[in-house]
Amino acid sequence: MSLFRFSILPSLWLSLGLLVAPACKNSAPDPTTPTPTTPTTPGSSTTVLTGSTLIGEYSTATLATRVSAIPLAGALVRYPIKVYRLTYRTRTPEGQETTASGAVLLPTAPTTLPVLSYQHGTITPNNENQAPSYYAQGSDVWSVVSVLASTGYVVSAPDYIGYGASKALPHPYEHAASLASASADMLRATREFCQQQNVSINQKNFLLGYSEGGYATLALHKYLQENYATALPVTASAPGAGAYHKSAFAKYILQSTQPLSFLGTYVWVLRTYDRIYALNRPFSYYYQEPYATRLQADPFAEVPTQQSQLFANTFRQAVLTGSDAALTATLTANDIYDWKPTAPLALFHGTADDYVPFFNSQDAYDAMQARGATQVTLRPIQGGNHFTSATTYTLGAYAFISQYN
Repeated sequence: MSLFRFSILPSLWLSLGLLVAPACKNSAPDPTTPTPTTPTTPGSSTTVLTGSTLIGEYSTATLATRVSAIPLAGALVRYPIKVYRLTYRTRTPEGQETTASGAVLLPTAPTTLPVLSYQHGTITPNNENQAPSYYAQGSDVWSVVSVLASTGYVVSAPDYIGYGASKALPHPYEHAASLASASADMLRATREFCQQQNVSINQKNFLLGYSEGGYATLALHKYLQENYATALPVTASAPGAGAYHKSAFAKYILQSTQPLSFLGTYVWVLRTYDRIYALNRPFSYYYQEPYATRLQADPFAEVPTQQSQLFANTFRQAVLTGSDAALTATLTANDIYDWKPTAPLALFHGTADDYVPFFNSQDAYDAMQARGATQVTLRPIQGGNHFTSATTYTLGAYAFISQYN
């Protein structure tokens, strides 16, 4: 299987305005990497913004043209927008300071605006130019997120580490701590930039994202609640179809008998964790031949859809029995399903999702309820898979955050 982008929202955000009113105007410590994940102490007021470049200014007519293929979608467009590429300080998973980037979309609106942090889905290395700061034609931020911004949101769209200004670094795929900290630092940079530009924003922070973006969104919500409860309070978040229960997901994969067409992306997860947590296992620990050799030569080589053909028995038994304590710790360190949110949270997920199983959201909802969370809702998308659920997610997520705007 070849890897592909899970960022499947471009034609989906655009149908929102047909059903929903536009926005109103007005963890447990990582056991193996104790290094910090932000450039300063979390919650501090240290400046992170390092630079900004105007990408362009876009009229309502231009934005409407981008969605002309969808009936009535142009009616969503309310304000012109300006788009900037920001650079800012953050830290790698290993704790080294680096420069990251992202896009900020500013509506030209005569009112105080809320801020929305948009976490994009999976972008493979050969599609690196789809990262938000490139503002490439046809990308999420160029089309759907621009329309969303034009309804009255300042949008903060982090590239994440490994894209844009930090593209020389490997992307820490599905690593909760660095996805959260890079997104939080981008949100900080966005607010600093708005202050510089005299853009009037309020204290509301909304979080959205689907697939890897959903995982990043829930990780960000948890991170902000724990580290920036006063400075960057979460108003509401709506993550979609994220793999929140990593340890259970690993067991699900290794017990599966049906074809799993996402195994190429799971190889990416394993490579990320092996590197970040310095497990340094040989490829033969994880994979059978000929795939161990192929993946060592090309990390994105095609792999079979049957897990029994891909994974080595040593790895399978280690996951299923918990016999490799260091490996088990990497999975549980990235479990983000079991905590108590205090802000409104809606978990959207297709019940027939064949890429990221529904139990990830069900487990999160159950765990949060057990901890006494009172503003968490589970929004099952009946019969939806990872792709067909995206439209319903998009409509529902926008409707959900609009209640609090």
